Amino acid sequence: MADIKSANFSIDLTGQVALVTGATSGLGKRFAELLALCGAKVALTGRRFDRLEALAAEIRKAGGECEPIALDMTDRNSIRNAVDQAEQALGTVTILINNAGLGAGAFAVDMDDELVDAMFDTNLRGPWDMACEVARRLIDKELPGRVVNISSMGASLYIANGKASALYSITKAAIVRLTETLAVEWSRFHINVNAIAPGLFSSEMSDEMLERTGDFWKNFPRQRICEPEQLDSTLLFLVSPSSECVTGTVIKVDDGQMPR
Repeated sequence: MADIKSANFSIDLTGQVALVTGATSGLGKRFAELLALCGAKVALTGRRFDRLEALAAEIRKAGGECEPIALDMTDRNSIRNAVDQAEQALGTVTILINNAGLGAGAFAVDMDDELVDAMFDTNLRGPWDMACEVARRLIDKELPGRVVNISSMGASLYIANGKASALYSITKAAIVRLTETLAVEWSRFHINVNAIAPGLFSSEMSDEMLERTGDFWKNFPRQRICEPEQLDSTLLFLVSPSSECVTGTVIKVDDGQMPR
């Protein structure tokens, strides 16, 4: 037994600086709370600054360190300014959680130009710009990093009922390919890029979808909607030292909800 190496798993993120997009509610809010709980300094970003301030107060009360930063994922300058602010307040961002997303309950032919542009910018171009901005600074400083993109089970499954959005599915599938390609390009810089593809989890977006589609979750094998904290272990694995060799991977977490 003396030759067997001990387990190398730690969720201690002390010394790390994390930036979470879409931290005002749902999965993003939980991700930010979790990273702070594990010792990371966290940049809380999103459009609704009042919610970011409320979340910051909660994290600080629990002993965590954070900075609320207004962010519009459809605006490149806003993205660059947000990373600047995070760096000035907390240090170089070493963990990026690309979580912000926009859903829309509309069939493709019913979507106006403004909505199409907003979905492409929020769900795809914004995450691209944010990942590149964070990676550029890590590369310049020769620092390793972790990028976790939030995709969706909708990337591989689409059912056109209740005015589900084809464009949402398309952009989330693109996030998968973005993850795979940037992982290859940045591997030599020790920047790991992975993704999580959640099924139906409780959030504002899922609440809005259920209003359109009804309680289809009752047809799931386990007849339940998952809670954000049930993604804790997956997120922590992808940002922890134990996933050092894991890059370009998409982890599906859907509680067996979706057919394969």
